[in-house]
Amino acid sequence: MMQDQAPRLPGNPEGLLVEKQDDITTLTLDRPERGNALSAGLAAALADAVQACHDDGTRLLVLAGNGPHFCTGFDLGDLDSESDDSLLSRFIRVELLLQAVHAAPFSTVALVRGRAMGAGADLVAACEQRWIAPGSSIAFPGAAFGLVLGSARLAALVGPARAREWIAGGAVVSAEPAVAAGFATLVAQEDRAAALAALAARARRLDRSTHAAIQAATLDGYGALALAQASQLAELVRSAARPGLKARIAAYRASIKR
Repeated sequence: MMQDQAPRLPGNPEGLLVEKQDDITTLTLDRPERGNALSAGLAAALADAVQACHDDGTRLLVLAGNGPHFCTGFDLGDLDSESDDSLLSRFIRVELLLQAVHAAPFSTVALVRGRAMGAGADLVAACEQRWIAPGSSIAFPGAAFGLVLGSARLAALVGPARAREWIAGGAVVSAEPAVAAGFATLVAQEDRAAALAALAARARRLDRSTHAAIQAATLDGYGALALAQASQLAELVRSAARPGLKARIAAYRASIKR
């Protein structure tokens, strides 16, 4: 197992556990009964918590999931109550969350075990470090209902051709191929504590301003990060705003239940 299950806390309606230890913040998705799928409330809580890390001196942000899976994507269990517009709004909020993680002025690491699917896999791709447990898998099924989310970040990790293959083909990619493609690093439970300690030490080596400048320079080149983020948001909006989003999602869900 990649990580021990975080203790469930009372009064946790949004399904997010926040633990701070000095300048290390751990955010644990805590909806194991739903595969840690991102409800509207959980996505909002996660976005608020990541923004708080931008302001509170966090040097290392750790993202994890309670239960057997990291995150199985959007929670669409209440699809009947959604509209095309409300779904579009949810997808936009998640893209802005992914951008906040991707361009963070501190180190970020996702600890993946079990499944990381859809927006969950996109959340992993947005992190600087992506550690995956043996036996885990990732998948990007959003293209099956016409959604373009996080494609540029994935392509930056594994290359355009492989990103197109994974996204268009709907492949479920196991841990070893994900590591071979450069998407992740294989880290088993017994190695995690030492690896996190080393990552925290590295994160503290530079001040936050220098770290932010290095992030901007190495992600997209000086001056290009904001343009890249705007482009990814525009691609998402164009894909999700096409009429019939709710119907396409419903058809996709019906097809995978057959």
